[in-house]
Amino acid sequence: MKKDADQIFKKYCQLLYKISIIMLCNEQDAYDAVQESFLKYLDTKMDFRDESHEKAWITRVNINICKNMLRFKRMHPTVEYETVALHCHTPEETGIMDLLMTLNAKDKEVLILYYIEGYSCREIAEMLKVTESAVKKKLERARKRLREKYESR
Repeated sequence: MKKDADQIFKKYCQLLYKISIIMLCNEQDAYDAVQESFLKYLDTKMDFRDESHEKAWITRVNINICKNMLRFKRMHPTVEYETVALHCHTPEETGIMDLLMTLNAKDKEVLILYYIEGYSCREIAEMLKVTESAVKKKLERARKRLREKYESR
């Protein structure tokens, strides 16, 4: 009883968005959860018995996606740059954040994942699909470039 994507989207979009916004309390995250729910629906090979079964399935999928997003945020807390800047007590601290923003994307990537997001080298290696030693080397180089920028200002 699988329908085309447009029909399913129109039918369940409001329901999934409402669930997502209530669970996540963040509009962008809610949109992401709804989108991911529909992608899972399109990928499933499940043959639904009836409309009720389909609705229950997509609702459960959406709730699980929201729970996973919340779990990830709890395990990997993040801080917005503006929030960090507000808590920088010295011009030097603010300067380091500003310098970090000037680094190239690859340097920022490993520094942010390691220091700000709190991932281990092993986790970063899995994300970037490189070896753990490559991550350690990237961190070493990024720290060096950040230090050079800091010392040359």
